[in-house]
Amino acid sequence: MREERLFKVSEIDKFKKGLLRWAQQYEKLIWLDSNGHEDRYSSFEAVLAVGDPRAVSFSDITSLEAHVNDKTDWLFGYFSYDFKNQIEDLGSGNHDGLGFDELHFFCPGKLIVIRKDRVEFLYRPQLAPEIEKDFASIMVRSIEEVRVEASTEIKIKLRIHRDAYFEKIQKLLNHIHRGDIYEANFCQEFYAEDTELQPIETYFQLNAISRPPFAGFMKLGHRYLMCASPERYLKKMGDKVISQPIKGTAPRSEDSEKDAAYKTGLQNDTKERAENIMITDLVRNDLSRSALKGSVQVEELCHVYSFEQVHQMISTISCRIIADTKPVDLIMDTFPMGSMTGAPKISAMNIIESLEETKRGLYSGAVGYFTPDGDFDFNVVIRSILYNQAEKYVSYSVGSAITAKSNPEKEYQECLLKAKAMRSVLEGN
Repeated sequence: MREERLFKVSEIDKFKKGLLRWAQQYEKLIWLDSNGHEDRYSSFEAVLAVGDPRAVSFSDITSLEAHVNDKTDWLFGYFSYDFKNQIEDLGSGNHDGLGFDELHFFCPGKLIVIRKDRVEFLYRPQLAPEIEKDFASIMVRSIEEVRVEASTEIKIKLRIHRDAYFEKIQKLLNHIHRGDIYEANFCQEFYAEDTELQPIETYFQLNAISRPPFAGFMKLGHRYLMCASPERYLKKMGDKVISQPIKGTAPRSEDSEKDAAYKTGLQNDTKERAENIMITDLVRNDLSRSALKGSVQVEELCHVYSFEQVHQMISTISCRIIADTKPVDLIMDTFPMGSMTGAPKISAMNIIESLEETKRGLYSGAVGYFTPDGDFDFNVVIRSILYNQAEKYVSYSVGSAITAKSNPEKEYQECLLKAKAMRSVLEGN
């Protein structure tokens, strides 16, 4: 059981920044923020989990599953994309400059949940005497004027240059035309070496540009994630499970007529709709492994949502599960998410592994939490900056779905559009 204390805060955006700056003293922290986006599946505005080196943690699936099944406490962490290697007979031999584990979860000593203007402190009993002091310290941080540069101007390099990208897309198209696969998400890395940055200030800048519903900041020792994701991977609420894959992207415009035209164009784009429907079918199939017979349904198909920098086409698929379904089994049945792999999923993963030049690691994995009741919620790690402070290596990756109708030039431009926010933050433009 946790000790609970409730506070009311008037300026919640300032409180959030103060809270995150205060949390930097801890060895492990995960911050998840909906940025004010609310829908019928929202649980809270934001949540912070912090722990020290003594925190109970798991880096193997067996121990994680046992702890989740015991339903004793909250767990926060991630599954990297390469966790797929523990689910299927797959491997990852590409370059890795970041060094994230395949999965890592920890039990936070201190948990702080924000719902509108109410802040709930949930501390482990031995830490409960620190609640009042911590709240006071956070309030001081929230009114401080802090002016810190996120980074010096960083020169970003391309892991795959334009001509090589077109060659690789052509190879993917050849696989599609032969019938090996019919869709694959191909990703490329942008990176910088010998680089120093201020992770929390970098996150603040990235989040301010994007304001997405599944934003996140993670610190695990010297490894950091600054995430501006618009996509949910999987959420469990009692006997209901939902997934909300994204496929289909269009730019925004400050001109309202142009912006409306971009949105309408995306909604009516046959190629983008076909991509989304393919992945929706893949997710339906994944969920059916654990679902009650006949319960899988598409609640929303190819709906276009508008975010700060892009319009996105999103579908919502749900199902019901039997009461004793183990939470981690649902992850194993559906991971990695279809929007970041392709179809058929295993064939697509093998092919993109052979063509990509970087080990994805945490990128296109999932960050989130398990509750003491066995529920969970995970995002998709996209539109994100990853940083290994010890190696002074910073990286972000972007991708797009390749189908038989793909135009390599348009796919390349889509990647640049998705990379815009991360690049502008790092290069100072």
